[in-house]
Amino acid sequence: MTDFEGLKALVTGGASGIGRATAELLAARGAQVAVLDLDPSSVDKPLLAHRADVTDDASVREAVAAAVAELGGHGVLDVLVNNAGIGAQGTVEDNDDAEWHRVMDVNVLGMVRVARAALPHLRASQHAAIVNTCSIAATAGLPQRALYSASKGAVYSLTLAMAADHVREGIRVNCVNPGTVDTPWIGRLLAKAPDSAAERAALEARQPTGRLVTADEVAAAVAYLASPLSGATTGTSLAVDGGMQGLRLRPVSQ
Repeated sequence: MTDFEGLKALVTGGASGIGRATAELLAARGAQVAVLDLDPSSVDKPLLAHRADVTDDASVREAVAAAVAELGGHGVLDVLVNNAGIGAQGTVEDNDDAEWHRVMDVNVLGMVRVARAALPHLRASQHAAIVNTCSIAATAGLPQRALYSASKGAVYSLTLAMAADHVREGIRVNCVNPGTVDTPWIGRLLAKAPDSAAERAALEARQPTGRLVTADEVAAAVAYLASPLSGATTGTSLAVDGGMQGLRLRPVSQ
């Protein structure tokens, strides 16, 4: 499939997990792709790699400008995948103000900074699309995820507002809402659990499909929303959660 042939794409947090899978898929489908990451050293060609700290506006502006220039196309950017983010655990009591500020700075303001830097280049595109990585945590109450849920709830609302602001400029804005994805972050959480096998089984069991979502499955959803073939889709959240949001299954009979 070559629906991204000739298009220029930028993926934040693209050195691992969902971001890496997305960058590689867009490249396989014809796009020229630049990755922004705190540590892009593992990124291989044909992907382009640029270091950026999404909590630092100057770093973001410099990296976006450098990536767009390296991609060519006279300053045109067609796709922005706002994927960089961090996790957090605990109830509202478990994290201090500094941690709340840190997570919101990365997960919400990070997307704002990158979008702000990219918008002038996206306006020059004939097929401009932004896809934000949101989460099931934005639409379902999950235990021990107060801070993370608040940040992703903000991403969901931000997506809708951006879609309204930029639709008449020809820029589509959507988000993906993954369930629990088998990423390095989940791997680190499982490693810290007293019984990692039991914790993994519990995470799998809360998804109706009975397994974790894969990074490749989320990447496919991002590609759908970013593709010119989805030109009528904007202001939409696409759940990739194994049915976690919408399904209410009866217990299995013993």
